[in-house]
Amino acid sequence: MVVQKDKVRTQIVTVASKIFTRFGFRKTSMEEIAMAAKKGKSSIYYYFSSKEDIFKAVVEKEAEELKNDLKIAIAKVDDPGEKLRTFVLFRMDKLSTLTNFYAALKSEHLSHLEFIEKIRKEYDKNEVRILKSILQTGIDQGKFSVEDPELAAVAIATALKGLEIPLFIKKEHGNIEDRLDNLINFLFYGLVKR
Repeated sequence: MVVQKDKVRTQIVTVASKIFTRFGFRKTSMEEIAMAAKKGKSSIYYYFSSKEDIFKAVVEKEAEELKNDLKIAIAKVDDPGEKLRTFVLFRMDKLSTLTNFYAALKSEHLSHLEFIEKIRKEYDKNEVRILKSILQTGIDQGKFSVEDPELAAVAIATALKGLEIPLFIKKEHGNIEDRLDNLINFLFYGLVKR
């Protein structure tokens, strides 16, 4: 019975994800989720206590997907420089496809939901942890000259966040991959002529 309940919850989350992506959290109703899931509204309430509860499950699923897919992508690369490049490109590309997770990270309209801040903090900590590990590997191999890998990881994560709006929303200044490559080159080679 537990397996069946988990299966139905997963189905509801999958359907709700599409509806939240299309209409956003505020404009999505429990009725729409129930209709799309081919269930009665009362059935939805059996599995989830509220629309917020469903949205939380959707966002957590997308966050886990990003974390797992990112881990797989960077595990395929050995060189720390290429690993960092893979991290940046994959992260930005994948994040742009996870509409609900991205909305949870960025939307002020959702900040009233208690779980959002927890998800934001966990995402930030995980991102810095991964970046710090890549940087430390590069330092250990003599490929990176970084005095404080934690501080550098925070700086890289901050730079990536600063690029999200121009890249995802405004689609400014041409090819996204070219802009990210420029960021990566800046991270690697800096501004100072040597």
